[in-house]
Amino acid sequence: MNRGAPQKSFNHGAPLETLAGTIERVTFHNAETGFCVLKVQARGKRDLVPVIGHAPAIAAGEWITATGIWFTDRQHGLQFKADTLKATPPTGVEGIERYLASGYMRGIGPAMAKRIVALFGEATFEVIEADPERLKEVSGIGPTRAARIVSGWAEQKAVREIMIFLHAHGVGTARAVRIFKTYGYESIAVMTEDPYRLARDIRGIGFRTADAIAMRLGLTKEAPQRLRAGVSFALQTAMDEGHCGLPIERLIVLAQKLLEVDVALVRTAVADELARGEEVVADTVDNEPCVFLKGLHAAERAIAERLVTRARGSPPWPSIDLDKARPWVEAKTGKTLSPSQEEAIRLMLVSKLCVITGGPGVGKTSTLDSLLRILTAKGVKVLLAAPTGRAAKRMTEQTRLEARTIHRLLEIDPKRGGFSRNEENPLDCDLLVLDECSMIDVPLMNALLKAVPEPAGLLLVGDVDQLPSVGPGQVLADVIASDRVPVARLTEVFRQAAESRIIVNAHRINQGQMPERPQPGEKADFYLIEIDDPDVGVAKLIEVVTKRIPRSFGLDPIRDVQVLTPMLRGSLGSRNLNHELQRVLNPNPAQQIERFGWRFAPGDRVMETQNDYDRDVFNGDLGMVARIDEEEGAVVVTFDGREVIYPYGELDTLVPAFATTIHKSQGSEYPAVVIPIVTQHFNMLARNLLYTGVTRGKQLVVLIGQRKAIGMAVRGGSAKRRWTKLREWLAGPNQVPSLRDPRATSIIPASGSGR
Repeated sequence: MNRGAPQKSFNHGAPLETLAGTIERVTFHNAETGFCVLKVQARGKRDLVPVIGHAPAIAAGEWITATGIWFTDRQHGLQFKADTLKATPPTGVEGIERYLASGYMRGIGPAMAKRIVALFGEATFEVIEADPERLKEVSGIGPTRAARIVSGWAEQKAVREIMIFLHAHGVGTARAVRIFKTYGYESIAVMTEDPYRLARDIRGIGFRTADAIAMRLGLTKEAPQRLRAGVSFALQTAMDEGHCGLPIERLIVLAQKLLEVDVALVRTAVADELARGEEVVADTVDNEPCVFLKGLHAAERAIAERLVTRARGSPPWPSIDLDKARPWVEAKTGKTLSPSQEEAIRLMLVSKLCVITGGPGVGKTSTLDSLLRILTAKGVKVLLAAPTGRAAKRMTEQTRLEARTIHRLLEIDPKRGGFSRNEENPLDCDLLVLDECSMIDVPLMNALLKAVPEPAGLLLVGDVDQLPSVGPGQVLADVIASDRVPVARLTEVFRQAAESRIIVNAHRINQGQMPERPQPGEKADFYLIEIDDPDVGVAKLIEVVTKRIPRSFGLDPIRDVQVLTPMLRGSLGSRNLNHELQRVLNPNPAQQIERFGWRFAPGDRVMETQNDYDRDVFNGDLGMVARIDEEEGAVVVTFDGREVIYPYGELDTLVPAFATTIHKSQGSEYPAVVIPIVTQHFNMLARNLLYTGVTRGKQLVVLIGQRKAIGMAVRGGSAKRRWTKLREWLAGPNQVPSLRDPRATSIIPASGSGR
């Protein structure tokens, strides 16, 4: 028996009783399960009664009728356990005020609720629904706010109907707002007609949730609609893991496990999907028969065709004599180009399409800076872009030229979806330079290449040894591996950079060697703290983040220190570490709200996990919670000084970011990075994962972990293979003529100076 658990005494033979009353407070409500703990002012009871039950949606002020039994909890006393619980909108003045102030209604907080109810009393709901013009009689409500309240009222009614539908079909209600935003007032009709659309369209709803609804609606396990949905979802899951396609036998195994039907039925479903040709297409990768999502297959082919065409062309700028330009640019930068940097620039000056790759400290930044100075001095119009805001900001600092995120460069079109910049409306440039290209996935690269004007040059910059993109594909790796595109590969670490243990150890890890510890007493920028037992890892990590780093390096544990972990789950995964670090770093906030399993409070570091074109924030963007607006029922987050508003029901894309996965850290740098590495992460321990994590730290990197686990990562090679077609299409004999001249060879740098 768990002695820490509260002891309850049930009278199992007791007849069911009925309890009715007004909800004074919702102590707890889990939208996923519907489980709730309420404080109810019940008829015939002087004190508030704790009621435990399940409800799809519940708010203070509502009237409930419950059937169940009374029981005694040794810690909390007498409680009512409801088998059934029905809530109805309040009719009394106090209940209406509590209901309006509960956070369900946009534009109404406690103070506004009091003013509205003071004026309209028990007729409040009738006024909002039937005579909304009268809302402007309330102090503080103008036409805009009145319209927002009316639309919020209609939306919350629709959302509650969605919640009731989901609850009745045995699934959680947490994504009801997201469903409404996707399908609008037709949501229930859409879910009834094809519940599997939820798995395709709604983030956070998987196949099993959609399947539960379908089963309740009477669909059989062998229904063709269900089999097709299972195959499609299995392939979509593979895409979420970075694949563009999947070997057909592997797809069948995944789908069969998901569908739990005879494998022959799955084979038939795959064949039927291929025959229909609406969503999937067959092809081979290295002679292995594969199935691709049709859109990704077409995108990879389009990327290959556009890169092939560009590689065949000549750059739009006139011939430039580097021997004459070199003294000028060295005088401008104050740095002497090494032979390897000179050869890289020479290659880029004569190539319409080129790649520059290399690890930290090898001179990529100064090479790019020198190239851009030469080209801009010749009147070449250059655009710079990177996948994330942080990477774009760093690019601007390094080159003194404006760099933008790729999404902003392509000009998001939220009304039509996609981007405004494309073949019909191309970018205005002679050269587009893209940094952190290892992060760019197939859909984004496809959109980018559509927008590059035909005459313009394209320079891809990135570290191919880092993790590939979070999204599908491995564009940079495939382009380099094709041997059909000119590549400048810088490898030598310059003397100044070699003084950094972060850079030295990053290269050691990349070469399959264990990182080196600093000498005893040495003030270094890289430390390794060994632990024998993963169970002590959380306490050790919290001590390092909250005490040792601030004390020794003067860094702020919230703004300057980022914990990066290989996994989401486990005691040292990002989910648990966020709960633990939030508890220690922001323990008693004046305001807070709980939604989707997380607490949000002013001072919390948070991350957006999806591309949100309406709010102009993107997957991986970091922000800080500024305040909670109770009047609007929203959390206000600052991203790079810009305030972004998240209504409570749309917080499902926002997560705490005191800790995050290494994958999510791509393209970002932090003053200090703390990385836990233990054997419980074994299935994620890859060399490029650890290498990527270590290269995120600018001033300090601390590894906390087991030596065995670090060795597993260092020896583990790259992460799992990604199934893509791009390399084959680029390397094919009919695609790009073999570039055998010196421009097409990788450059092996000689020794040099200056970074």
